[in-house]
Amino acid sequence: MAKVTSYGAAQTVTGSCHLVKINSVEILIDCGMFQGDTGGMSNYEPFAFDPAKIQYLILTHAHLDHIGRVAKLVKEGFDGEIIATQPTYDIAKIMLLDSAGILEEEYRTLKRKARRRGEEESVSEPLYTQEHVHQVFEKKWHTLEYFEHHKLRQHIRVSLGNAGHIMGSAFVILDYHEESEPKRIVFSGDIGSPHRLIIDSADTVDKADALFIESTYGDRDHKPLLESVHEFKKAVTETLERGGNVLIPSFALERTQEILWLLHEMFKAHTLPECRVFLDSPLAIKATELYNKYPLQLSDEVEWEAAIGSDPFSFKWLEMTSTRDESMEINRVRERAIIIAGSGMCTGGRIMHHLKNRLWNPKNAVIFVGYQVEGTLGRRIIDGAKFVRIYNEEIITKAQVYTINGFSAHADQSDLIDWIRPIKGLKTLCLVHGEEEKMELFAKAINEALKIDAHIMKRGIPVTL
Repeated sequence: MAKVTSYGAAQTVTGSCHLVKINSVEILIDCGMFQGDTGGMSNYEPFAFDPAKIQYLILTHAHLDHIGRVAKLVKEGFDGEIIATQPTYDIAKIMLLDSAGILEEEYRTLKRKARRRGEEESVSEPLYTQEHVHQVFEKKWHTLEYFEHHKLRQHIRVSLGNAGHIMGSAFVILDYHEESEPKRIVFSGDIGSPHRLIIDSADTVDKADALFIESTYGDRDHKPLLESVHEFKKAVTETLERGGNVLIPSFALERTQEILWLLHEMFKAHTLPECRVFLDSPLAIKATELYNKYPLQLSDEVEWEAAIGSDPFSFKWLEMTSTRDESMEINRVRERAIIIAGSGMCTGGRIMHHLKNRLWNPKNAVIFVGYQVEGTLGRRIIDGAKFVRIYNEEIITKAQVYTINGFSAHADQSDLIDWIRPIKGLKTLCLVHGEEEKMELFAKAINEALKIDAHIMKRGIPVTL
């Protein structure tokens, strides 16, 4: 008998964490961080299961909302095997070390402030430290190529397919037997749109008894990619030509590399107005180096560029600013600059001081190229907030704000339905990784298109298969 319980990404888009029990074998699919106003404190809550009893942890990809609590899991007793693709292993290492560094810095800051108030004991320890992250990579890891089979206990077999979301991303296939009958459970992870700039489209699944599928954009279809590319280039060009600066809050993984590829193409085509371009994110710089390490994971166009000896993510005007001093020097650039900085949802990182210094100027532009979770500063800006609070200062929003969702690394409603369509033998379909109202619309669309009833997973409530 198999049972699945979602302890995250259930009626929300963050904190992915799904516990699969097949007889006595306990398998965890992802262990992500909760994000947004209310999500942060959820990360500090005890796990609703015993980490020491988990025998396998399978990671779909290396975004923090899928791996951000792995170090906490290890800290609290997990000692099993971790399974992922090789790129996910490499990316997870830089992502988790960066996350731990941020957590430790926040802890030191809160500690200093509490000491001045005489309340030092009130400050909780960081969720995990860089030492805990190092312990994660001392565990037994098994890296898989796409569709390579790996046998677990009790005749359970796992394989990973390309999810087309970010480099190394995967959906998970669990094959097992129940009373001599073959059974298959599939977890989609995050499925990418088939129309992507720098990586190949997702693979498909031919059959499954149960499918747990993401629904981030289950309520809508994206703008066509070419339309979004045109909108992005137009926003960049118009802002630079009026002497403004372009701020791009960008996720270090995939989105930053997509933006660099577009700017690389514009530079080669002589359509990028003369400017200075800053990649102001140590994490994004490291991630870009990894993208260059795995050219076969990339689209044919980008792979070809790498094959002829050209760096697809660089060009003459690009400056990498790794240190804090280099980042602060960007403030001296008054006009005609493109600044790509994290975090992608404006919840921290270097984008914050760039917004503080430039959001008030109507000559400037902020281009959002990624999903903004409710409760984040990015979401408040795109929702039209007249003033936003940054570093305890009220900043007026006068810069031009662009929201370009065609770059989304997530498949839209039509893409997801098309991904489900060829799966034969589907008896159970469960929706995860989406806001509740979007899941309801997605469930209705699935029923209309495929005549399948979809179940919306609720946190902590198991589904028996």
